[in-house]
Amino acid sequence: MKITEFCALAPILVLSATILLVMTQASIKRNHKLAWWISFLGLTATLWSTHFATSYSQQVTPLFLINPSGLWFSSLISLGALVTLILSTDIEKTDFNITEEYYLLLLLSTLGAVVLILASHMASLLLGMELLGISLYAMIAFPEKNPNPLEAAIKYLVLSAAASAMLLFGFALIYAATGDLSYVGIGAKLSLASIKNPLLVVAGTAMLLASIGFKLSLAPFHMWTPDVYQGAPTPITNFLATVSKGAMLVALTRFTIDGQLHQYTTFTLCLGVLAIISMLVGNWLALRQQQIKRLLAYSSIAHFGYLLVALVALRQLQESQQIFNSSLEAINFYLTAYIITSLAAFTVVANIGGENDADMRSFAGLFWRKPLQAVTLTVAMLSFAGIPLTAGFLGKFYLITLALNTNLWLLLIILIVGSAIAIYYYLRVIFSMLGTSLPENNYELSRTPLPMWRNILAIILTAFVLLLGSWPQPFIDFMRHL
Repeated sequence: MKITEFCALAPILVLSATILLVMTQASIKRNHKLAWWISFLGLTATLWSTHFATSYSQQVTPLFLINPSGLWFSSLISLGALVTLILSTDIEKTDFNITEEYYLLLLLSTLGAVVLILASHMASLLLGMELLGISLYAMIAFPEKNPNPLEAAIKYLVLSAAASAMLLFGFALIYAATGDLSYVGIGAKLSLASIKNPLLVVAGTAMLLASIGFKLSLAPFHMWTPDVYQGAPTPITNFLATVSKGAMLVALTRFTIDGQLHQYTTFTLCLGVLAIISMLVGNWLALRQQQIKRLLAYSSIAHFGYLLVALVALRQLQESQQIFNSSLEAINFYLTAYIITSLAAFTVVANIGGENDADMRSFAGLFWRKPLQAVTLTVAMLSFAGIPLTAGFLGKFYLITLALNTNLWLLLIILIVGSAIAIYYYLRVIFSMLGTSLPENNYELSRTPLPMWRNILAIILTAFVLLLGSWPQPFIDFMRHL
């Protein structure tokens, strides 16, 4: 390999080196704090390396396509992993004792997510997905003193294994039809294959969508989501909601574009159906939730349904290159806004709710007891709802404008109706924080001051959400150069 190719792979190499350092340190002498600092510095270096690698964007072997868009989302993934690491510092006080293995699992799953984002071949896609998934199984089940995480891990393991098997079978069928495993190669040969072997192409694509639908918890493949969100420790739920799902959506977008799947009416129709069902089911079931993590689980189903609207709009490529660029811009902006907003929300849930299945009552009177955390959660809820001056508003504005320009009237109506429903249950969370009553079991928690770093993290994430919503032009200009 050339030096430039090594430079392009800097995020993957830095993460791999960090994993080796933690393994070496654990084998020589067990030291929890040292492992944490190595992981922290490694993830910080990964964030910097994504900027460094941008100057060397290129195709590195048939397996990886390093481009500015992929590197940007790699940096977001690294940020999500970094926030998860920070939120995990005090988790042993409530749920389990963290050992060096926990940090190894966190780093391995982050590496899998980065590989997933930069993949341009079925082999690297499967490698990244399995590295991410297998590490997540162990992370969810890591607590030994609580049966809920183990139950959540078993559910995720069984269903995810079935989805992975379906994905592999779908790849096999597509390979049998096209004779190629690279995204670009599949796209070049798919039209010919669909003529010669239409059933193989349709069956393979259907299995692919079903598997990815599970990974993104799209309805009707969402059954695992609320149970896993609730059962897993909050930092790991944060990782699952941001890193895992974000990486999977980027991989789906890249495969759709490079494989030219957006040109086929059947494929976009399936995406549209998944989008409609996800938006309706996610918002409807979120209305009935009292437990905060289950509410965020169902709302995430709706949010990824919104994102599929932009993927459906890619069908208009043949008519307008401008619409195609707008679709990519909408995906990039909305996904960025969703990840940052989710990080802010789960930071507060981890700070306040603990691991005691926090429901709305856990946040009663939060405005009067911990105003900074309450403001952060309020901003996050308003952003999820799409209220002006928040990142979520600009994201939904992108999607609504895109749906109007592409005449996707049914998707537009469902998007607006779903967003209107969502405002109600997000406001419920805000109103609960304005209350004055507090459960007895949360009284001491409410009076205990939070560490300074938790408040700083909340301030930074809140600032990002508000900045993207009130002054978005610099970021929009940045996205147009991705």
